[in-house]
Amino acid sequence: MNITQKPFGKTKTGEEATLYTITNSNGMKVSFTDFGANIVSIIVPDKKGNFADIALGFDNLEGYESNGPGFGSLIGRCANRISGAKFELNGKIYELEKNEGENNLHGGKPAYNMVMYETEIFEDEDMISIEFSRLSPDMEQGFPGNFDYTVTYSLTEANELVIEYHGVSDKDTVVNLTNHSYFNLSGHNSGDILNHKVWINANQFTPTRDDLIPTGEYLDVEGTPMDFRSLKSIGQDIDSDFGPLKQAGGYDHNYVLNINGDEVEKVAKLVEESSGRVMEVYTNKPGLQFYTSNMLSPVKNGKDGASYQKRAGVCFETQYFPNACNIETFPSSILKAGEEYEFVTIYKFLCE
Repeated sequence: MNITQKPFGKTKTGEEATLYTITNSNGMKVSFTDFGANIVSIIVPDKKGNFADIALGFDNLEGYESNGPGFGSLIGRCANRISGAKFELNGKIYELEKNEGENNLHGGKPAYNMVMYETEIFEDEDMISIEFSRLSPDMEQGFPGNFDYTVTYSLTEANELVIEYHGVSDKDTVVNLTNHSYFNLSGHNSGDILNHKVWINANQFTPTRDDLIPTGEYLDVEGTPMDFRSLKSIGQDIDSDFGPLKQAGGYDHNYVLNINGDEVEKVAKLVEESSGRVMEVYTNKPGLQFYTSNMLSPVKNGKDGASYQKRAGVCFETQYFPNACNIETFPSSILKAGEEYEFVTIYKFLCE
């Protein structure tokens, strides 16, 4: 295994960004940048041994400085939606940026995928890790507490991309970190993902209002187009005459994972049969936002000159449930002062 680094350009504020690439003995390569702790590329083989980059993204730093879709992004301090862009904690109401109608989406400015990170590299025999760390100061984005956090990306010899999240705050706060990579197992520039097949280990999902804020209910997937407990193609039901799908223009929903959270478990699988590529998702987070890039307006400056259209990629965002800070029946996204925020997500790549 080896890791290389090279300049990735200069930010608008004059900071030098670096691109880090980890390669394992199977030829799998993953690239990251210390600007935004973004995953820039994931290059994996198909069943014939042909390699392709299966992560949507940009060739240069300029693309990541205006990364509206959040390609490859670390998202925080609180991923997903918060109703009314506010929450109450310890009797105090905290106001956040209204950046999606009346609601807050993915924390606000400065976005965690738009800031520079300190970097440390760790090399083992069967794994190389790169740790990106930063202090989010008290009241950044409107959230209380100095939040000292790291995201560590590791590539293993088993073709696993391991993401470890860790953080501590000096005040009670709300934390929900995730990764917003868009996957297309045919190759990042190969069109839509409707022929990809998906399995999700979830009996329920959290229905939403029209603005995609959860109602607080839990609905069974059985007998609905939301059911992915058996492997089925994304395109099979995506345009069904079903309220939640019409609200979101496709899948953009939080699944209630059938895990207890004590250990990292397999929760989802993505299969592209023509290439034979398979991605398995493992986590100890309680929820998974399954998003089929319904709102992806044409992105014309993608990698290799690609133009990414609606439904060009699919996201598996492991998370606390959306608006959990305001819904008592959801697992709590409140991080107590001095307690450790610690979660793991693994994307494992294979061929079938």
